[in-house]
Amino acid sequence: MFAESILSRIARTRVVAGFSVERAVDAVPLANALLEGGIDVIELTLRTDAAMEGLRAICDQVPEILVGVGTILTPQAAADVRDAGAHFGVSPGLNPSVVIAAQKLGLPFAPGISTPSDLEGAIELGCHFVKFFPAEASGGINYLRSMSAPYKHLGMQYFPLGGVNADNMLEYLAEPNVTAVGGSWIVKQNLVDAGDWQAITARAAEVVKVAEVVGAVKEQFENEGTQG
Repeated sequence: MFAESILSRIARTRVVAGFSVERAVDAVPLANALLEGGIDVIELTLRTDAAMEGLRAICDQVPEILVGVGTILTPQAAADVRDAGAHFGVSPGLNPSVVIAAQKLGLPFAPGISTPSDLEGAIELGCHFVKFFPAEASGGINYLRSMSAPYKHLGMQYFPLGGVNADNMLEYLAEPNVTAVGGSWIVKQNLVDAGDWQAITARAAEVVKVAEVVGAVKEQFENEGTQG
């Protein structure tokens, strides 16, 4: 469901900034602040009344951002975000009707999974890039390693979110089957309320700097594997 170009871009950014907007007017300056800090993939959640207006504004005014939309819970929501310009969709759980609707719409979609049964349901629906949620509450990186092991030969890729933060993100990013993590800690609501976009840019830049270390190590291992 995900074109290689989209997955590659998500993998390059390594940390996808996840956030909600209480005021649609904050959406564009927030997206620009993240972009200036080096994060060019976001997950804007559909948890507020301002979400759709904010989504349309980002898609129209910040074309450099790859826009993902989270908390898509219904087929209609999938259609709405696709029409608004979203590049991909994400949900906290696995709802087959939503996945099928997204497939029919041509909207790349990553359903949420937290158990082997969830994962098998996603595989049956043709999903090979899934959201591991809630990551830490489900058992963290050790649980993900154990849960995903029987499916390794299928090439499944994971997007952990939920309790992931600056202290544990490197553990997740070091895993070969983790494409990127969700960075919901980057955007602080008090900074948004204050319009302190420079502070958000600084937080994004700090995360990107740390994540680049893991990216370099992963690339080295991949190159060595190819040469060997």
